[in-house]
Amino acid sequence: MQPKSLHIMLADDDEDDRLFFREAFEEVKINYQYSAFNDGEQLMDYLNAPENPLPDIIFLDLNMPRKSGLECLKEIRNDERLKKISVAIYSTSSSEQDIEDTFTNGANVYIKKPNDFNMLKKILSDVVHINWQYITEGLSKDSFILSL
Repeated sequence: MQPKSLHIMLADDDEDDRLFFREAFEEVKINYQYSAFNDGEQLMDYLNAPENPLPDIIFLDLNMPRKSGLECLKEIRNDERLKKISVAIYSTSSSEQDIEDTFTNGANVYIKKPNDFNMLKKILSDVVHINWQYITEGLSKDSFILSL
């Protein structure tokens, strides 16, 4: 069952990618709250402040300055308060090593950033409607990579 208002976070150092993501998400037909961070350090500062509400889904770019998406993922999965948050890796990388590293460190899904706006809308819609419990119980590398 989806929360009444889905709390979405994006950590991405590319301003154009954050804008593209936000515009696509505005067209996905769900009630949501959105927060964006310029890098992994800003994201983790927010998540580690106990007074801040936790998100339902975090979209994490891998290659960011100060703290990478993989470093954030490891911190999230090693923190009792944060480890149940769904994490979608959202990266331009299609490196097998990046995919393997994020899979073994507990990401829920890996999304290669599309260049097409309609494809991005479809991917975001698919991600927010996925039953995360099903994905984590039946997680395999084949179902880990979301591709269209």
